[in-house]
This record gives sequence, structure tokens and C-alpha cells, in this order.
Amino acid sequence: MVQSTATDDGERKVLDDIATYGWHCLSILEENGEPPWAFTIGLFQTWEHPELIIFGLKNTVAHQILSIVARGLAENRRIDLSQPSNDLLQNGSCVFVEVPQSEYREHVGFARWYYEGNNFPLYQVVWPSRDGYFPWNSKAPEGFRLWQPVLGQPKGA
Repeated sequence: MVQSTATDDGERKVLDDIATYGWHCLSILEENGEPPWAFTIGLFQTWEHPELIIFGLKNTVAHQILSIVARGLAENRRIDLSQPSNDLLQNGSCVFVEVPQSEYREHVGFARWYYEGNNFPLYQVVWPSRDGYFPWNSKAPEGFRLWQPVLGQPKGA
């Protein structure tokens, strides 16, 4: 089951975007030194693809990255979330980390509203530092690690 009625403009925007485009991107702005993040709503309902979340990027950049995935799904092209991908970033590859449901309430509340609970998969898009290190690498800069918290357990880390 998914939500079909809205009680305010924000909820109407989510439902309208999913009806029109198949998905919606919700951006959370940087606040009190906490990194910004963005996440999808509707990928699972529309294309049976896990929802995605990405941290630490400007909302326009995050939206562009998530849009690449959504456009691919609309054109029947799926990204393999079990492998690194060079399709989303200009200079480097990103990896995908499955997010445990214990993180949903804090990070993807509107997705929980839409899906009426936690009945959807969620993966984090994790991008490397300028030096090519992912946040779990001990060589990654401390500020970079703080700016991109990893919500799940990376494979092989």
C-alpha cells in the first residue's frame, strides 16, 4: 500500500511528482553543521527499484545524480546496486550501501509516509573523496567522513 491522499502542499507535491514522473526527490538542507541529504520517493512503487539516499552534496547536484537513476529506470535501464558504478559521477565511481530500516525514521520520513511504513528497500549512494577514498577508508579526510555518514555496512569494509 502507498499513500494516495494528501493533507498539505508538501504531500500533494510528492504525490503529483510520482504520478507525473514516477518519483520525487526530497532534499534536506544543511543545518547546524549537519550535512545535507536527498532521497527518492516512488522508485520502488513505480519501477520496483530500491529508493536511494545521498549525503553531503548540494541539493542540485544530489538531484542530478538521483535523476540519472530515475531516467535510466524510465528507459528500462537498471543500475546494479551490488557493484560500483561509473554512471552517476563525472570523475569516479560510487558504491551502494543497503540502509537498515532502523535508519528510516530519522532520514526518510516522507518515504515512510508515502509507503505507510518501512515496506521498501533503501540504498545509500556513497561517493569518494577527491583522493578516491570512501568514508570508511582510514585515509579519507575526517571532515569528508563526517560530511557523508554511512548508514549501513559497506561490503568489504
